[in-house]
Amino acid sequence: MDVSGEFHIPLPREAIFEALNDPEVLGRCIPGCQTMEQVGEHEFDADVVARIGPVKARFRTRITVSNLNPPESYTLSGEGRGGAAGFASGSADVSLEAVDEGTVLRYTARIRPGGRIAQVGSRLIGAAARKIGTDFFSRFAEVVTPVTSNETRPGAECGG
Repeated sequence: MDVSGEFHIPLPREAIFEALNDPEVLGRCIPGCQTMEQVGEHEFDADVVARIGPVKARFRTRITVSNLNPPESYTLSGEGRGGAAGFASGSADVSLEAVDEGTVLRYTARIRPGGRIAQVGSRLIGAAARKIGTDFFSRFAEVVTPVTSNETRPGAECGG
């Protein structure tokens, strides 16, 4: 299942790339993220609560950053195990293009469910994959975009 999108972020490409490698920022952007811990130079462990169709589970997830080409691109991969609910793995190829007004972030993500999750049907999985991808990158854009003194962002403090 492939999902793609693009976001304009009014920051330099280098700042976006740095934020994409910051465990605190990633933890705030992953939908349902309960905890996030760096366990290696390019590896993180996260507890994520996710719902795909009627299946809701807590996934223990290993997230890996690879194919680093600072500040232009990288791959963010994850594999989560949700016990009886099954498992899911996926990756997102992310590219950053410098433009006059900041950076254009483009992504193509692939999601591969297994076990009970895979049984809920491709339409539900496709909708959930699109929502997760869009939620992550739109939340990322919100979290890293500078806030003016009169603006607030409810909910930007956690991965909820």
